[in-house]
Amino acid sequence: MYICYTKNTKVMDLRITQLELIEMLLQTKKETVLDKVRILLETEQPKRISIEQYNKEIDEAVKDIENGEYYTHEEALKIANQW
Repeated sequence: MYICYTKNTKVMDLRITQLELIEMLLQTKKETVLDKVRILLETEQPKRISIEQYNKEIDEAVKDIENGEYYTHEEALKIANQW
């Protein structure tokens, strides 16, 4: 599986976000905050997109690449190193 980030793609490093949230939760002393987070995590279901939306996003990414709107491997590494 290959992942391609074009210049129009919004990128977030999920692992860093998870670690930051874990750190914040560990520092939280209020039980009510943790209860609310637990409820949110137990009830929140991932949102699925339709096959039509999926294909549309692929078509848009292909157009971006054809128009030169993408990051080279080296550029992507530089961006990732700034996180």
